[in-house]
Amino acid sequence: MTAAGQGNVLASRLIHRAHAEPGWFLYVPACALVEADRTRPGTAEHLASLPGVTVLELDLPAALAIAQQQTWATAHSQYAAQPTADRPDGAVIATTAPHRWAGQPVRVLDLTP
Repeated sequence: MTAAGQGNVLASRLIHRAHAEPGWFLYVPACALVEADRTRPGTAEHLASLPGVTVLELDLPAALAIAQQQTWATAHSQYAAQPTADRPDGAVIATTAPHRWAGQPVRVLDLTP
């Protein structure tokens, strides 16, 4: 999320596609949004206002998953990437720090320029 605010072209393209193309969705876990805003103030308000972005709330199952992990943002993102009835294949985590997800049961899209 902070990558988009820092001019990362790949992150900007994802945001544009989620806005412009039917069937493209960009999910933002609320806990990751908070961490991004702490790193780069204004990020949360900006991303939450974009029409192609869906903020995923911290519901009870997500909170229970977070309780088992070290950081809220990572745990909520990993939880959000798991398959659901709405997303049977799960979601892909777009990141400029793909090493953070090594060995985790998630698909990663490397946004490193």
